[in-house]
Amino acid sequence: MANREPQHGLKAGGIETGAELRWNLGTAALVEEAVRRGEGVLAKDGPLVVQTGRHTGRSASDKYTVRDAGTDQTIWWGKSNQPMSPDHFAALKEDFLAAVRSKPKLFVQDLYGGSQPEHRVNVRVINELAWHSLFIRTMLVRPDRADLDGFVPDFTIIDLPSFRADPARHGCRGETVIAVNMTERLILIGGTAYAGEMKKSVFGILNYLLPERGVMPMHCSANIGRDGDTAVFFGLSGTGKTTLSADANRTLIGDDEHGWSDTAVFNFEGGCYAKMIRLSADAEPEIFATTRRFGTVLENVVIDPETRVLDLDDASLAENSRGAYPIDFIPNASADNMGPVPTTIIMLTADAYGVLPPIARLTPDQAMYHFLSGYTARVAGTEMGVTEPTATFSTCFGAPFMPRHPSVYGNLLKERIAKGGVTCWLVNTGWTGGSFGTGSRMPIKVTRALLNAALDGSLSRATFRTDPNFGFEVPVSVPGVEDRILDPRATWADGDAYDATARRLVEQFIANFAQFEEHVDDGVREAAPRAA
Repeated sequence: MANREPQHGLKAGGIETGAELRWNLGTAALVEEAVRRGEGVLAKDGPLVVQTGRHTGRSASDKYTVRDAGTDQTIWWGKSNQPMSPDHFAALKEDFLAAVRSKPKLFVQDLYGGSQPEHRVNVRVINELAWHSLFIRTMLVRPDRADLDGFVPDFTIIDLPSFRADPARHGCRGETVIAVNMTERLILIGGTAYAGEMKKSVFGILNYLLPERGVMPMHCSANIGRDGDTAVFFGLSGTGKTTLSADANRTLIGDDEHGWSDTAVFNFEGGCYAKMIRLSADAEPEIFATTRRFGTVLENVVIDPETRVLDLDDASLAENSRGAYPIDFIPNASADNMGPVPTTIIMLTADAYGVLPPIARLTPDQAMYHFLSGYTARVAGTEMGVTEPTATFSTCFGAPFMPRHPSVYGNLLKERIAKGGVTCWLVNTGWTGGSFGTGSRMPIKVTRALLNAALDGSLSRATFRTDPNFGFEVPVSVPGVEDRILDPRATWADGDAYDATARRLVEQFIANFAQFEEHVDDGVREAAPRAA
């Protein structure tokens, strides 16, 4: 049934085109199309290697949501949720549909956002690039062939990298635009070839819809232990969500986006999207193996033009090189992308100041405080003008993808933690022995040993001390881990320098949290750090 138009085609959705439509093509057919059209090349061991041009990451400043009667009071307007007027969107839609009419060939995929049937949305994605169609087919949940004929989309995404927006006509910042219309259930993406914009748009849809159903949407990875214990790993990009959830001893539910319903944790997606730069076969064997599989899409990974051998250490095309692959490429992935409700929550932060301990136990109030804070840190050299560690606070560990006010998600999380008696941990995958430039990156073997102890329950029986700055509990001794690394101040050569850096970080936490104080109760406010 590949390339068979469903009963509810594009015309039924008000989209007309003279293009040759390629419906729901599978992996092999899309790879063939991409190579034939010069969109990418095959590497030595089978993956498709593509380049995204000047956009090697999301264009957060070019994303807009239409502000109308339906969204005016429900969206948390601000830096992460910029408004677009209905008139500007109407002009943008008119020009997008004109562009669609002029294309000689288009690729269409009908997919699900969400693995739990009662909480998923039907998403139709229209692409001008074959590799984009392969990417989104890989990343979302693929319906059974028998379900495609009767497929009716709840939302439609039109993704045209060749489209150039007009700021004056379309009310945007430049030629790149990502415009979301919740009322018309239409998303328009133009002027960027970075495929991740599509998957994050679906994430935003679910983050908007699911809280009304009492479902907690989460920017997290998730896995299941042999005893059926589910753990979720919150974290921003670069903190280790994908790496730490791909554990040979646990079953992977997913690496990035999930919902927490009354009965399950369910993956929003059917694939994984991992960072490739400096990927290690020793530290990340399951993910590394996907770079040698047909069906993987590698973005901005350097490849030798003659031998077609990959160089994962070369960042000349992008520091944010990525790989998209079906979740079943991970050997111990869940067959249905779901697991029981969580017993453990891990909040990951890459603290480039070297202040936070490698692991700390959080009370429910502290968990909500750190969830709303969403702290990590950028390091020197990763962005223009960044010359020293810079604190980054992204509420709910995913502010760009959270349309509603953070308190909506925070209160949902706190309720579910209390209802399920969930144990919460804060894990620092950043620096130890000093700030970035002086200290060193937290050894992944230490992080995995501490996580294993947290997940098997043995860490809860350890002796704990109270951190003088943040008030959370820190283990004093853990088998297999050097005691000294558990106390960040002890790893610094200069204790006074540590104290000064800790005070500065605490002050940044307090300043950032001021925006949430009126939306939380006394217990959460009391969970704030205090400079020692």
